[in-house]
Amino acid sequence: MRPLDPSRRRFLTLTAASAASLTALGLPALPAAAASPAGDDTAAEPDFGPSVFVYDPATSTPEIQSTLDRIFAGQEHNEMGTDRYAVLFKPGRYEVNARLGYYTTVAGLGAHPDDVEIHGAVRVIGQPDPNSPAGISALTNFWRSVENLAVAPTDWSNQWAVSQASPMRRVHVKGILWLEPGNGGYSSGGYIADSKVDGITINGSQQQWLTRDSELGGDWTNGVWNQVFSGVVGAPAQGFPNPPYTTLPTSPVTREKPYLFVDAAGGWRVAVPALRRHTAGTTWGAGAGTVPSLPLGDFFIAKPTDSAKRLNQELSQGRHLLLTPGVYHLDRALRVKHPDTVVLGLGMPSLAPTTGDAALRIEDVDGVRIAGVLVDAGPVESELLVEVGKRNSHRSHATNPISLQDVFFRIGGPYAGKAVTSLVVNSRHTLIDNIWAWRGDHGKPGTIGWTVNTADTGVVVNGDDVTAYGLFVEHYQRWQTVWNGERGRTVFYQSELPYDPPSQAAWRSPTGNGWASYKVADHVREHEAWGLGVYSYFNQGVDIRCDRAIEAPRRAGVRFHDAVTVFLDGSGGIERTVNEAGAPVVGSYGTSPVVSYP
Repeated sequence: MRPLDPSRRRFLTLTAASAASLTALGLPALPAAAASPAGDDTAAEPDFGPSVFVYDPATSTPEIQSTLDRIFAGQEHNEMGTDRYAVLFKPGRYEVNARLGYYTTVAGLGAHPDDVEIHGAVRVIGQPDPNSPAGISALTNFWRSVENLAVAPTDWSNQWAVSQASPMRRVHVKGILWLEPGNGGYSSGGYIADSKVDGITINGSQQQWLTRDSELGGDWTNGVWNQVFSGVVGAPAQGFPNPPYTTLPTSPVTREKPYLFVDAAGGWRVAVPALRRHTAGTTWGAGAGTVPSLPLGDFFIAKPTDSAKRLNQELSQGRHLLLTPGVYHLDRALRVKHPDTVVLGLGMPSLAPTTGDAALRIEDVDGVRIAGVLVDAGPVESELLVEVGKRNSHRSHATNPISLQDVFFRIGGPYAGKAVTSLVVNSRHTLIDNIWAWRGDHGKPGTIGWTVNTADTGVVVNGDDVTAYGLFVEHYQRWQTVWNGERGRTVFYQSELPYDPPSQAAWRSPTGNGWASYKVADHVREHEAWGLGVYSYFNQGVDIRCDRAIEAPRRAGVRFHDAVTVFLDGSGGIERTVNEAGAPVVGSYGTSPVVSYP
């Protein structure tokens, strides 16, 4: 392992952590009284399958806690496994300590976050890491989430020590929020939206973070490289690069993620929040109105055993999809053709193409919402994994855009997947809200390598007027992100260059050494981005250089605010931050901030 700066460098542990599932651990089946799987006839619940557990306040605390503990025991180290879980709480008060491992969602089922109060914790803790000076880190605490509830911590804080793909949405923390694993252990998150924290937020070792449309009742204690606040009441003042705060008073255009809830009459519904402009604070604070919603009866409740053909039949008939936990092996792409279709994942389900087709193709229609899914490249190379609209789509969706929220891509890790591009956005006005596109840098043996899990580019935006919040794109072999559309906006960008180029000759773009992470096409006249961080760690023992982290046409309409490059470790490094601006970060730990460009 490479030596690390003891104060604050990032490291992703090279592990193949795939612990046994609950069944393989020999744990007894959960008794029905303790946690009836949704769909139990006696519980009169929808059939969400065996990996979703629905509770009400009448269930005893020991029974709920037992279920949470058993899921965590199976998922704490199950990084590349196939098990997925969701634990849902009907309105009421619960005294439990929910620890979240991989592929686990804990969510409230109220119309308002305060309808469900967890008196205890909903928390993520650090993992042992011998390469961290603290002996613990959160660098691989991926793929988990908490949504739509209140947490009243019974300890001194509610710990949420995560890195990418671990969102906190629509949560009320009635106390202190702690975002690091402790003792200065490394962490590389993260994302909060539509949430309120009553106390201070201890950022600690978190190297980057986006907080959007939320409320902070206390101080945000510090930052490392890149902390972005967009439409956050109580946000710290603009200070980049010292402190590294980028603060936008409002978010230009937003629409919150759909969520499942139970209404006052006991009916199951899916909320579909409305489009908002120039926003700050939560959607659910004082004076908030009723959120538009759809009856769950309008959804096909899908199981991992359902074929792509069956899912497409339901979509073609105008049904929405609720994807229950598990891995969906798809022999053809799911096709969304009707406007306002909702595809909502429960418990981080995975879409895994098997034949080289895409996982999901969306027509150029109004209002489609895709939320809460993980997309895994398959063993047969796909040209792309998710396509939004057709190339050369020009229809306006300004009043009802397509949105992708908590959609995460993975190339390699569980198996040696391949895909040329992960996400292609052709439709105008699309909203991208918390995306992690990841070409794996670690995984099961035989799934990771320069010629093994191949992938050129994470995100390509061809459509005009696209807005992205929380764009995480890492380790792809060419440009990580390519922006071809006009009037694009990115609020927060985080990217590590590929770790594993075998030589400079193998990693050279048309414009020089290496491939810039964030590429704005030469023809683009207008583009703007805030809070960008690009990092290098070349681990092959070869002097690899990237001429520039961000590459864009130099003109007044193409603007960057608060960009930084970082040399993490290894060899080589990044020569410039934006085009010709910025200092080299080569050969040893260093940062190169650029406050404004041009």
